Amino acid sequence: MRTSVRTTRSRALRAGTALAAALALSLTAACGGAGDGNSGNAGNAGNSAREQEPTVELPELDGQRLQVAAVWTGPEQENFRRVLDEFEERTGAEVDSVPTGDNVATFIGSKIEGGAPPDVAMLPQVGVLHQFAEKGWIKPVNEATREQLDRNFSPGWRDLGAHDGEQYGVYFKAANKSLVWYNTTAFENAGVSEPKTWDEFLETARTISDSGVPPVSVGGADGWTLTDWFENVYLSQAGPEKYDRLAEHEIKWTDPSVEEALTTLGELFGSDGLLAGGNDGALRTEFPASVTRVFAEPDAPQAAMVYEGDFVAVTIADTESKVGENAKVFPFPAVGEESPVVSGGDAAVALRDTEGAHALLTFLASTDAAAIWAERGGFISPNKELDTAVYPDDVQRDIAEALIAAGDDFRFDMSDQAPAAFGGTKGEGEWKALQDFLADPDDVEGAQKALEAAAAKAYGD
Repeated sequence: MRTSVRTTRSRALRAGTALAAALALSLTAACGGAGDGNSGNAGNAGNSAREQEPTVELPELDGQRLQVAAVWTGPEQENFRRVLDEFEERTGAEVDSVPTGDNVATFIGSKIEGGAPPDVAMLPQVGVLHQFAEKGWIKPVNEATREQLDRNFSPGWRDLGAHDGEQYGVYFKAANKSLVWYNTTAFENAGVSEPKTWDEFLETARTISDSGVPPVSVGGADGWTLTDWFENVYLSQAGPEKYDRLAEHEIKWTDPSVEEALTTLGELFGSDGLLAGGNDGALRTEFPASVTRVFAEPDAPQAAMVYEGDFVAVTIADTESKVGENAKVFPFPAVGEESPVVSGGDAAVALRDTEGAHALLTFLASTDAAAIWAERGGFISPNKELDTAVYPDDVQRDIAEALIAAGDDFRFDMSDQAPAAFGGTKGEGEWKALQDFLADPDDVEGAQKALEAAAAKAYGD
């Protein structure tokens, strides 16, 4: 299985310096001028997705009932529901959406073993897609879906949805997971600006702490956020070649490069006063709460910064803050010579070989479906033909444009490439080992041993 992962990644996962540079420039411009123009753009975008002429023909599916399984909950689930509503309106089908929980592989596996798999699943981990393909659980896309993929997606994104030369997945939602979001009031009161390097980031955090505001909010109760922290530090510090080798487990987690990255991350996790709520508080904080702590009260934040992907905007939208005004963003600081760019994504796959399942994949590969969620925010599409005018503000628009402009020049989330037992299971593997590290950042050696033991078991070494 690991050979096939390398084959599909060889084109998609190259150095991310071009995207980092484009992103830095676009965010600087957007954050400086995202004012009245955004509301007008959002209003126009709100009509564009519904009023545009359909770009994809779908079959009539009157009377058919489909089930889609996805990890999304809350606002993300609501936004995905709007996409499914449009599919229902165009086809006459009825579509139920069910949440999988964090462990998608276990949820889908139990449904398959019970003889009642969903028609379509949204897989957030490319490693799980490969596992499912090897087990024969997912079906190759049909000709109509392939036509949409060839028209709308770069080779790299198509390759990520393939296994052993067969196309299975449609990457509907992408994520730039190399962003730090901040409360402008906290920055202004502390007299600090956006840091560009890791040393500047730590110094900025100390200055904000001295001003009386906890500088960094970490959602450590969700172990996946900690894998993202590690991956950004490791990619920037160790470089893309070692990143790829660690992702394949060709480098052990006891390697000195991992020690260096964990030690660097420990400079944040192990410093008094830098984490909101301290280490124990961070371990009790789920991802959504880590965001609202920064933005729920724009003028009296409980923390100044939160690291995570572009999807942070979804949670900000439910607060009193506004993206581009009092909620701004900068690229993850450079630990080595370059800022890292780590991308993620959710791929739609068919678990039933039915007309309805294939029609939904075809729809999700179209610009029509992407525009519906894009206009609502907190969503980045890898669909290169999508008109970026549909995004609701300049910040999200520029993130999307930088992603498309970079083509296949990015690194995919390392934990999402791994077997689910290591990189995608709550309370196990990498998630658990990094939560233990957050609890005791001085124990770098212990964290490395735990990571390697879990990886060796999951990779079958």
